[in-house]
Amino acid sequence: MLSRRASAVLVPAALLALAAPAVAQVPSIRNIVLVHGAWVDASGWKPVYELLTRRGFRVTMVQEPETAFEADVAAARRVLDMQDGPAILVGHSYGGSVITQAGVHPKVAGLVYVAAHAPDVGEDEGALGRRMPSVLARTEGAVRMTPDGYTYLDPELFPRLFAPDLPRERAEFAARCQVFAKAEVFSTPLTAAAWKTKPSWGIVAGNDQIINPGLERFYYERARAPFIVIEGASHSVYESHPVQVAAVIEEAARKVQERMP
Repeated sequence: MLSRRASAVLVPAALLALAAPAVAQVPSIRNIVLVHGAWVDASGWKPVYELLTRRGFRVTMVQEPETAFEADVAAARRVLDMQDGPAILVGHSYGGSVITQAGVHPKVAGLVYVAAHAPDVGEDEGALGRRMPSVLARTEGAVRMTPDGYTYLDPELFPRLFAPDLPRERAEFAARCQVFAKAEVFSTPLTAAAWKTKPSWGIVAGNDQIINPGLERFYYERARAPFIVIEGASHSVYESHPVQVAAVIEEAARKVQERMP
């Protein structure tokens, strides 16, 4: 069972299982859908993808265009439509807003929030972030905007703010291949909140500079979602701590399966 707080040594049995070289058995809930956050694409999920597929899960990643919140939700729904059974829907960062809206899809059996936003109906993550500012919000000039209204993180600051626990060359590469996000995606109010009706789990990145870790805790506590804290982890926790992230996703799939008739 996930605790409310954990260090880098998390969910020992699940971690040992993920380290096993072969698939032990095909899980009953085998579909996992991963949704990335703003300014990055789905390629960062590769370490988590590899761990889960080795455990017998069928993993699909959503590539959001980041041109409009509605378009990103539609991209997630498109992938959910393709699943051959119930799925665990996972969102990182801004992807948490996307899964909160898209998670009412009938094939979604559970939600996992990874250093993510989880607004309620009528809320938007931009306003919530201003109530509990992050290091990013207090860093002048960190978020840049193109003349046509797309945001990106200053590439010189990206390694320090977004991914300080990744190898420097990997962080610099991510900084230079950003997906620019339309500014409005952060201020679009939600019209659905799947965490109200779907079982949910959360991961707090203890050294998150992009979202205040306290805000992540607020979201998960409000959703009554069991969560762990990975101390020292950056916003890139899904890439820097893939074993712990994959273990939470696997536990969510197991718990949801146990609740099914």
